[in-house]
Amino acid sequence: MKKLGVVFGGMSTEHDVSIISATSVIQNVNKEKYEVFPIYIDKSGNWLKIDVKNLSNFTIGDDISNGDKIDNIIPYLKQLDVIFPVLHGLYGEDGTIQGLFELINVPYVGCKVLGSALGMDKAYTKVILDRAGIKQAKYSYVRKYKNEYIYIDHDFKETICTLDKLCAFLEENIGFPMFIKPSNSGSSVGINKAKNINELKKYIEYASQFDKKILVEENINAREVECAVLGNEVVKASCLGEILPAEEFYSFDAKYKNDDSKLVIPASLPDELSNKIRNLAILAFKAIDGKGLSRVDFFIDRETSEIYINELNTMPGFTSISMYPKLWENSGLSYPDLIDNLIELAFED
Repeated sequence: MKKLGVVFGGMSTEHDVSIISATSVIQNVNKEKYEVFPIYIDKSGNWLKIDVKNLSNFTIGDDISNGDKIDNIIPYLKQLDVIFPVLHGLYGEDGTIQGLFELINVPYVGCKVLGSALGMDKAYTKVILDRAGIKQAKYSYVRKYKNEYIYIDHDFKETICTLDKLCAFLEENIGFPMFIKPSNSGSSVGINKAKNINELKKYIEYASQFDKKILVEENINAREVECAVLGNEVVKASCLGEILPAEEFYSFDAKYKNDDSKLVIPASLPDELSNKIRNLAILAFKAIDGKGLSRVDFFIDRETSEIYINELNTMPGFTSISMYPKLWENSGLSYPDLIDNLIELAFED
């Protein structure tokens, strides 16, 4: 029987979502093949051994820090056969912990260092997707710098400017309404939609609390669809799912706290359009050097049916309501078999 470490929690804004995802993975992993070692990283970065029983009734906001602290994590990890890092966001999905696993030579589920880093950083994801020729909404990339901002154009030329000047650039180049996103964040944390200058200023300042790099994007009147991909060199794409958010856009609350948000699987789309999106999902995954899994998100313009890629999530949610496992379940791959597939892929490289 192989020893499987399931690492979860972490120091990102998606800490609680990670715990719920990991609980689902632990409950559904094949216990005849794997002895599970739950490893919890608290919000301060401490690593702890956790009893599975402490996770069974977890809800967002609960405290589970009553575990045994692991004083020397390296030898503890090295005695494992494989690791499933069910970590979302910074320090878990961005290549940092993947680098640790590479250094200690333990196989792990999911994208490697480069793919994880690129997938996490929305601004640089867009640079790669531009190079791959995949259509995207108009966007601008800015950085917070002391009390000012740096506006970066598409030739990577930088202009240091005040918030007022920055907003003037954005209004001219993108136009209202527009979305403001921290470049390195997930689960829609820190994302807002600005409809005027005052909102734009407020939301840029708000996003800068989560990341110094900020992405500003054109608003498209679109349907939101998602595709799950699975594989290393041979990559498969699932059927598509459509999001019907209960709020104006798919915010954190709309995802995790509002039961009126709906996931429609499979999405009601013509086969030709669906197949085109599935092929684009695989292309995007390959372009960022993806391995194992990702969920690839798209917009479909309601008027023209034009396809725009939104982003890739290299460690998508594994909660009971998450799109990634639901897409594969609808494509004929059960949740336990999906987990088994992902662990087997970890041993390929």
